[in-house]
Amino acid sequence: MHPFNFSTASPTYQARIIGALETNHHKLAWNVPKEELIHIPDHWFIYDEPEASLHLLLGLIYIGFFFMAIIGNGLVIWIFSSAKSLRTASNMFVVNLAICDFFMMVKAPIFIYNSFHRGFALGFFGCQIFAFIGSLSGIGAGMTNAFIAYDRYTTITRPFDGKLTRTKALFIIIGIWVYTIPWAVLPLLEVWGKFAPEGFLTACSFDYLTNTFDNHMFVAVIFFCSYVIPMTMIIYFYSQIVSKVFSHEKALREQAKKMNVESLRSNQSKTNQSAELRIAKAAITICFLFVASWTPYAVLALIGAFGDQSLLTPGVTMIPACACKFVACLDPYVYAISHPRYRIELQKRLPWLAIKEEEVTETQSTVTENSTQPAAT
Repeated sequence: MHPFNFSTASPTYQARIIGALETNHHKLAWNVPKEELIHIPDHWFIYDEPEASLHLLLGLIYIGFFFMAIIGNGLVIWIFSSAKSLRTASNMFVVNLAICDFFMMVKAPIFIYNSFHRGFALGFFGCQIFAFIGSLSGIGAGMTNAFIAYDRYTTITRPFDGKLTRTKALFIIIGIWVYTIPWAVLPLLEVWGKFAPEGFLTACSFDYLTNTFDNHMFVAVIFFCSYVIPMTMIIYFYSQIVSKVFSHEKALREQAKKMNVESLRSNQSKTNQSAELRIAKAAITICFLFVASWTPYAVLALIGAFGDQSLLTPGVTMIPACACKFVACLDPYVYAISHPRYRIELQKRLPWLAIKEEEVTETQSTVTENSTQPAAT
């Protein structure tokens, strides 16, 4: 069993542990094979086994997530990679994010199988695969979102020399994966930290419950490196973008007032501005979804490592896990709703979707290519 410091637990939590051991010993197995019990944190055994209907419900939800994410992200990867009009340096980040979201849900069959078998059915090996893929795709998506924000920031604040080249974008993406991979490999090999089942024992993640100094340090460091760093980048870059846009609009209004005209923008500029606004909204929406989905998980990990673990019931810990998967499903549909060029390509290749999007003129194409493509997230 994982080490547990009973003396440091709150009196209420100690009482629950004692009660579980004295009166519910027959329920300790939680439908887990005896040889696999050693891999389960003691924390989960103080609770009654979840009802079969809850396992079934989560399994059905994950089936929906699986098909939404695979189809949606598969289309994004296919179209953004193959359409000439979308093969830009900035859209390389779009493809990388879609790959992360795609693999986030590739591991869903492990969860679904466990849910339909009401527990740790695929055992330690399945747990390690689930957690390893989850950590790679989750941290990779976070860092990709951070550099999408950086890309948009440099393009708006330095429109003449801030645009990324494909080579630079490629090196950044390689850097993202070089940064991400160790955080999945270290706990997989149990060099630092480890993966463990959580919640209903149908999902696995970083072990945030083991009460040792090394594990506390691992949780603190990975919290900073995989959550605080990308979150800080996203907030900083988008706040700078908003500040820049407000300053620019204010300057235009003041100049128009001096010239006694309603607006300095031509109809062409207004059309291009509309496209820019839609793409910027897509970028901000996806980054907001990242913030909203991963913040509960980050808080959960901190509570597990440094707070009152009695707050982490099996049901509570499944909510952040579902939120992360839900966002991996939503991202590609945000593109479909908000990205004009992507909608045009969908319209050409899959006309039965009945998407109505106006073709971009050559002039608009040049303006959009120079000013808005980096926001295409």
